[in-house]
Amino acid sequence: MGLLCAWLAGCATAPDYHAPAMPLPAHYTEAQDVARQRIPANWWAVYQDRDLDALIRRIDVSTPTLGKSLALLRDARAQRDAARAAYFPTIGANVSASSSHVSANVVGRSLAGQTTPDRLIGFGASWEPDLFGRIGNNVDAADSRVQASADDVAAVRLSLQAEVAVDYFGIRSLDRESALLRQTVEAYSSVLELVTNRYRGGIAAESDVAQAQAQRDSTRAQLADLTLARTQLQHALATLLGEPASTFSVARQDSYDTQLPVAPSAVPSELLQRRPDIAAAERRVAAANSLIGVARAAFFPSLMLNLSGGVESSGLAGLLTAPSRFWAVGPALAATVFDGGKRRAGVDSARAQFDASAADYRETVLKAVQDVEDNYAAIRLLKEEAGSQASAVTASRLALAQATDRYQKGASAYLDVNVVEATTLANERTLEEIRRRQLSASVSLFRALGGGWQPAD
Repeated sequence: MGLLCAWLAGCATAPDYHAPAMPLPAHYTEAQDVARQRIPANWWAVYQDRDLDALIRRIDVSTPTLGKSLALLRDARAQRDAARAAYFPTIGANVSASSSHVSANVVGRSLAGQTTPDRLIGFGASWEPDLFGRIGNNVDAADSRVQASADDVAAVRLSLQAEVAVDYFGIRSLDRESALLRQTVEAYSSVLELVTNRYRGGIAAESDVAQAQAQRDSTRAQLADLTLARTQLQHALATLLGEPASTFSVARQDSYDTQLPVAPSAVPSELLQRRPDIAAAERRVAAANSLIGVARAAFFPSLMLNLSGGVESSGLAGLLTAPSRFWAVGPALAATVFDGGKRRAGVDSARAQFDASAADYRETVLKAVQDVEDNYAAIRLLKEEAGSQASAVTASRLALAQATDRYQKGASAYLDVNVVEATTLANERTLEEIRRRQLSASVSLFRALGGGWQPAD
């Protein structure tokens, strides 16, 4: 019989667990000319910006998104404790005092017409040995869910850090672009004064004055639009930090000039140990595997050991005496004989949930690889684009100086200057946008590689 029970218990345990196979390439195709370096826990420090460091360190439990993930982690731990409690017996106690009266008009009752008092102090205990792994697999599943929730907290924290960095660099970039537009407005104002004086002297046409004024006013409108974009980014940053937008501000820095850090190198296989979202997905697969064992345990009988006892008497005087005691002890074995396929459906459902979790895990890994490749490509190609755009800015500035000089000498119409001015400003703004995208891609690469997170965290 012992061997039979052991064999049945072996049949009821969860399948042997292995993380879903996920073949990965040996290297990233888009990673070129990157330095082999360890990413520090405070990965944002590589940008050497004290303001950014101070902002990211303000991410704490007051941030709603992070607070929610921490609350879910506490909930997962509470559910694990509840699952572990099933390993121990349940003990209860009760005290009652009642009186009952039996009808006098019922034939055959010995107490007909009498009132009987009953005083009782009792306790009961029950315990279910984990013969077929139902409790153990529930606990394993709960443990895996706790680990997944902890990894979720790390993933949320990393995401918040990256979003704060992207918004912060966006604000700084808009500060530089706004400074450029203010300088351009001043330059256009000087040109407008020049054209107006030439018109008054009969040298320039009235249309030249109108074009110069339109150019300056249009640039002022662009400056107002940039100010709106900066304000909205500042509000978004406040929300990320869990602060009211009305009381949060970032001081303007027109001369801000951060340097792009060297892109860190990595191999795809490291993602499985460096990304908290991948670790969370893998733990959910493990939890689903344990739940298969829980579903299979339903095919086997459950054994319950029960013990009850206490004292009972009709009067208080003899309640605590030896003759008033009672007790009962014994095992109870219960099994479901027929359920119309409910247990089989439960196992099928658990296996389907395992397959779904495994698919989520594989999708998370594939998206992580795509994320890294995208950002390696962005860093490499934006560097080339920035170089070409910088050359375009230099050339357009030279063309503007030459066009302005020719106009002042009367060798060309103001329309030529107007066109070159617009081209120069567009090129300068495009260069600033590329620099902003470079910083965003750099931050996104650190996030895609898992930041400074390690499984031990």
